[in-house]
Amino acid sequence: MSIEASKWIVETDWLAEHLDAPDLVIFDGSWHLPTQNRDAKAEFEAEHIPGALFFDIDEIADDATDLPHMLPDPAKFASRMKQAGAGDGVRVVVYDSVGLVSAPRVWWMLRAMGHEEVAVLNGGLPKWKAESRPLEDGPAQVRTARHFTPRVNANLIRDIDDMRAMLTTPNAQVVDARPAARFEGRQAEPRAGLRSGHMPGARNVPFNQVLNSDGTLKSPEEIRAIFSGAGIDAVRPVVTTCGSGVTAAVLALALAISGNPDASVYDGSWAEWGQDNGLPVATGPA
Repeated sequence: MSIEASKWIVETDWLAEHLDAPDLVIFDGSWHLPTQNRDAKAEFEAEHIPGALFFDIDEIADDATDLPHMLPDPAKFASRMKQAGAGDGVRVVVYDSVGLVSAPRVWWMLRAMGHEEVAVLNGGLPKWKAESRPLEDGPAQVRTARHFTPRVNANLIRDIDDMRAMLTTPNAQVVDARPAARFEGRQAEPRAGLRSGHMPGARNVPFNQVLNSDGTLKSPEEIRAIFSGAGIDAVRPVVTTCGSGVTAAVLALALAISGNPDASVYDGSWAEWGQDNGLPVATGPA
């Protein structure tokens, strides 16, 4: 594994050896689409990695918008991390119950707030369980509060004004993580009231293309080739987007382990752009 990959990804054997480390906080960042009718928190209480805390993407979010799970203001984020004991000087590992879908969103949120000591568990809970590693149930254990100093990294965050400006920039690279049918406008969005299609000029790399069948990330070489095949130069600045800013972070993580840790995420993603707001929408292949 490259130096870049080892900074942002940990394997199950490493986590098993460090479960009791006092300076480690483990988050279960599981989240599911509303159409899946799954309760991520209830699933966490039924089984989770020992010592893990539940990171509620929909609660640790901006209260001032109707858009789903937008990045909260620094004060709210810092308060939640302090309560969790995930403060300054603490190493954080994030996993999810699907494999590698929503955990990268938590990884990106922490980095966007200036906390760089964060990695994603490769393969997540499914790989952990497949290896018959220990689990526990019940509510999360309470940890000692620890001060969290937010230092917003604006380079990792893009908003709707940034995206409007990019439409006029010839060399801008925007890559959409949604399935091809949604990107091309052949399949309706899972959220009601959204138009179908994509931002003009965007490319499409469905997030599952950068994953192996067991939910682990592909190698940096494979990832760079996948982006190149979609017309994206993985070493140049890239903005990732998706339905609501969750799987966009999978692509940001993939870019990070392949040597581009500064890829940014359009937080509002299609939940914002796809509204009936007069913004341009393209259909068909990229």
